Amino acid sequence: MTVWAMAAVDLVNPVVIRLAGEGAFPASCEDCERSFKTVMRANLTLFKTIIAGDSWGLVAVPVIEAEPWTAIIFIGALLTLVFGVLNLVVAVVVDTFAEQRQKDVVGLAQELDAEQDQDVRSLKRMFEQIDEDGSGDVTLEELLEGARLVPEFHSRLR
Repeated sequence: MTVWAMAAVDLVNPVVIRLAGEGAFPASCEDCERSFKTVMRANLTLFKTIIAGDSWGLVAVPVIEAEPWTAIIFIGALLTLVFGVLNLVVAVVVDTFAEQRQKDVVGLAQELDAEQDQDVRSLKRMFEQIDEDGSGDVTLEELLEGARLVPEFHSRLR
């Protein structure tokens, strides 16, 4: 913004002084003539004009009408601020969504772990049912018989 203010002091201030001498600004606008006299005043005027939406009609419009090339400074300052604020907003939104995604990934991993533990318990229960002799080992015959007689195991094999 200060770059635009410096350009305004050098380029727009002479136009503003000339217009003030010609009576282009209302008598109630005491700041109009000195709005671009210093870099600080130019910064304040640009801030007031662009951010607050104040005084486009008081200073910028008469200056742009008198010297259309000055629109480059006003529009350049406006675009600089708009894109700067837009980038800030986008950065905050992207950061928020990235953080939320990270939380979702952690939650999904916890759900998968819980499902895996439940699957292991379920399979252990089924194999205990299939192991008819209680040996802790499942033979091929027990496995085939279990696939035929235990509906949950039969469903899992599908």
